[in-house]
Amino acid sequence: MNPSFNKFKSIITNPILFKFFLFQKLSSAFFAGLSIHHFDAESCVVRIKLSWFNQNPFNSMYFAVEAMAAEMCSGMLAFSQVYQRSPKVSMLVEGMEATFFKKATGVILFSCDQGKEIELAIQEAIKTGESSKISCTSIGKNSEGIIVAEFNMHWTFKVKN
Repeated sequence: MNPSFNKFKSIITNPILFKFFLFQKLSSAFFAGLSIHHFDAESCVVRIKLSWFNQNPFNSMYFAVEAMAAEMCSGMLAFSQVYQRSPKVSMLVEGMEATFFKKATGVILFSCDQGKEIELAIQEAIKTGESSKISCTSIGKNSEGIIVAEFNMHWTFKVKN
């Protein structure tokens, strides 16, 4: 595990520091209303509530907001592993697929539980000096526990020169 993981976790789990982090680094997510519902080394759950700001003309959540939440839940797991790491490691979304099953209304929780796999992919990039790739699944469920969307985010990691 990245030695700075606990420092990053303290930022993410503190509501005030997290809002500041979002505003500074991911302002679109800040304005859309994304928040961390759960975060540890293995999993992350991102919460998003339908509001006037993130809805489409059909009174459901705009797909790009769902994609933001899906990227964030795997991205926070990845970022926690590259945060203040030596050597520095870059991370980038290389691709994405999405399947939508139901209109997203109310509160949606997107979850990803691949923290250990992400950590191994980053360690592989450091060990080999080559880019390493991983596909992470983020599943969005409504308050009844019904899946509304599933995203596959394709991440690539590479040691910075």
